[in-house]
Amino acid sequence: MTSITSYLLIGFNHADINARKSARQGLFVTVAGGLALMAGLVLLGIASGSWSLAEILDQEADLREHALYTPMLICLLLGAFTKSAQFPFHFWLPNAMAAPTPVSAYLHSATMVKAGIYLLARLHPELGGTAMWVGVLSVVGATTMLVGAF
Repeated sequence: MTSITSYLLIGFNHADINARKSARQGLFVTVAGGLALMAGLVLLGIASGSWSLAEILDQEADLREHALYTPMLICLLLGAFTKSAQFPFHFWLPNAMAAPTPVSAYLHSATMVKAGIYLLARLHPELGGTAMWVGVLSVVGATTMLVGAF
């Protein structure tokens, strides 16, 4: 829903070719990330045997030992990285600022970017602590920080 709303917001000036191009770019990246996120959540549900996040976080079984851990983590991280505009998926967010500023700032920074970060924070107790989790988040986070500072 946020991807479609973002698309409509970025492409509000349909006569401007840059607005249309930026809207398509944002749509493709966020929809692809949303599909990866959905695939990761489906794998999480299959691996845990529950579709409730509260039950998943309360269960005794260690999902880090499950055979689906690696593809599940990759899909969840890709979804979170695209939603929160982390490197290498950072290019769509500056282009999304073709939209009206106050609404765009709220939708993109408050809703989409923080949703990806919140997802990682909520799933950390069950999926975090592995070398893959720490390594990927450290490298992507540090790279995003350096690219943003540059």
